[in-house]
Order: sequence, then structure tokens, then C-alpha cells
Amino acid sequence: MKAALQNYHARMQRVLDHIDRHLDDDLDLHALSSIAAYSKYHFHRQFTATFGLSVHRYIQLARMKRASYQLAYSDAQTVTEVAMDAGYDAPDAFARAFRQRFGQSPSSFRKSPDWEPWLATFGPFDEARSKLMRTTYTPDDVTIREVPTTPVAIMAHRGDPATLGATIQRFIAWRKAAGLHPRTNPTFTVWRSERRPASPADYSVDLCVGTDQPVETDDATIRIGEIPGGRCAVLRVVGNTHNLEPAALFLYRDWLPASGEEARDFPIYCQRLNFFPEVPEHETAADLFLPLK
Repeated sequence: MKAALQNYHARMQRVLDHIDRHLDDDLDLHALSSIAAYSKYHFHRQFTATFGLSVHRYIQLARMKRASYQLAYSDAQTVTEVAMDAGYDAPDAFARAFRQRFGQSPSSFRKSPDWEPWLATFGPFDEARSKLMRTTYTPDDVTIREVPTTPVAIMAHRGDPATLGATIQRFIAWRKAAGLHPRTNPTFTVWRSERRPASPADYSVDLCVGTDQPVETDDATIRIGEIPGGRCAVLRVVGNTHNLEPAALFLYRDWLPASGEEARDFPIYCQRLNFFPEVPEHETAADLFLPLK
């Protein structure tokens, strides 16, 4: 029974991975049912039963999520080019659909995104993806590594996690202006609070970029610091790296008590190895570091 369920999930995961990789293609029901090796007469109902979204709705949201990232976090494409990438023949049709979902035009969202409607829109999409997310790990997935001290420039986010997107947007704009590209300067996230504190105002996270060069900035939100070196338990997470909570829970609840190790006095943090939408979402990767004594 368990093996059959795992096989079913693996076939459905193949479909999600295929959609991730081929958002620009014609993702018709026949092709997707073939990827899953299910009859096209039943596949759409199986998909909806598994994920709580129809295939069509899921693909719409996947394309719209990529479009929103392209608008908020990159200026490499015009709004018209983003619209075409999202599968719309005309920018006005894209603008209507975008406004209907997010309450803003694409150009307004690019300048100043309102993240609360965005989070509400993609809640069902992220929930659908999480149904097949890898949430179990084994001790073999963890390595202990001696990590060097890393000087970093830090933009701190303090307060409601719903507004984190705005801080990320400012961080990306600042590092781009400073010439600190992700390919040459590593990206870190340091969590100084739990993911969902009792009061949203207590949420605290540092966005960091590694640099050993002097940083000149007029931005008062940027400060210089370091990620201290030392021994760390490292767990690599591939896919859906927007939620590293299951991996962190494994390290704290399962790995740490059984390892005989003790956590050092520095928060858990991650290094982002690549980014969506530059790579398909299921190929995003991050290393999670638990500092050890």
C-alpha cells in the first residue's frame, strides 16, 4: 500500500516538475496525462483530488507566480514581455487578469507591490505544491562542515512577515546597484526569530550578501557584519526553498538530539544557491546551516 502511494506521488511529482520546466510550452491535458502515465479521461480529476486545484488553474497560477517575480525582482523584461511569457497574447488581457488577482496593475506592482493580496492568491498554489514536498530527511542527508567566517552586508527585516517581500525587493535593488551579483557574492538568510512568532511584530530575519570589499552606501538599513565561522551541520534542500521549516525541524527535533552535538550561540541560517525564476522552482536549492559548538 505504501509503495503504491509513493509510486502515485512520484508520478504526480513528475507532472509538477514538467510544468515547472515548460511554463512557456503548450501544457495540454493529453501531454500531462502522458507524463503521469494516466488515462487523460481520469487524470484531470486525479490531479484535482490530489492538489485541490484543477490542472488549468495550477498552470495559470504557476505562470502568474513567475510573472510576479519577474515584475517585482527584476527589470530585465518589459511588462509586455512578462505578459507574453505568462501566456497572454496582449498586455491588456494580462493587465486585467493581474489586477483581478492582485488588485494592482502590473506596472504598479513592479513599482510598489502590495504583498498581502499576493500571499492570499498563492496560498492555494503553495499548499498544492507542499503536498508532495520532501519533508522527511535522514542523518545521511546531514554533513558536518567547518565553515569560514564570512563578512557580509546586512539588510534586516523586523516586523510582519507579510511585508518581507518589500524588504527583499529593496535588498535586491540595493545589491544590484552595489554590483554584488548572486553569482559572485553569496546570498544568506539568517533567522533571528521563529517562522511564525505569536506576534507578527516579533518576526526577525537578516538578508545578507557576502562581500570582503568595503561597502559604501547611503542606505541606513544596510550594515556590515559577519557570519561567524565554525562547525556547522549542513542540510541541502532542493525544491520549494521558500519554506525551509520542515528541514529546520528535522535538524532540531531529530538530528541534533541523536547526534550528541550542541548548538552554538548563533541562529540557524541558509545560503541560497540559486533563485526562482532563473531556475525552475523544483530546481531551486539552499544549504541550511545549524551552527555547532
